[in-house]
Formats: sequence, structure tokens, C-alpha cells
Amino acid sequence: MGWPDMEEVMLKRDFAKGPQLSAEKEAEAQRLAETLAATTQEDLLQITRLLMSKPDHELLGKTEFEVRDLVHQLGARAIETAVNQRKKGGTKGRA
Repeated sequence: MGWPDMEEVMLKRDFAKGPQLSAEKEAEAQRLAETLAATTQEDLLQITRLLMSKPDHELLGKTEFEVRDLVHQLGARAIETAVNQRKKGGTKGRA
């Protein structure tokens, strides 16, 4: 038995949609997205300002790593926000 064909795997999963959620979990996801949209605006501006400050020939290489670091910070903020929202009773279940 070999490895699955990557094209087949990619077609089976719709990355844009993400996992299917119950109505309750979808409502929680929408609330979290609204919170993150407000709290990450400055992070997104920092990323876009970095990109706009670079000429085309400097977008790859060092700039990629700078953007990656900023995206990781944004992801960490998203996780922190989700945990805090759950602690405040924003969701039911384990945090």
C-alpha cells in the first residue's frame, strides 16, 4: 500500500471551508472571528506595511521569514483569544 495521491487528498479536503461544525459551534466560530478581526487589525497592518515597504526582488528570502514570524504571532494571538473566550464561558466544553 503506497502513499495517497496528493492531488486526490487535496481535492477531498476543502481548506477554505474548514471542518464542518454544529450550529452552536459555528456561532462560536463567528463570535471568535469577530473578536479576532478587531484585535488583529494592527497585526495585519504590520504585515501589509512590511510587504509594501519591499521592492519586488526583496519579497522572497528574508522578508518571507519576517512575514512568517508575524503570522505566527497572529496565530498565537488567535489561540490565546480562543482560550480566554472559553474561560469566560463563551463556549461549552473543554478549553
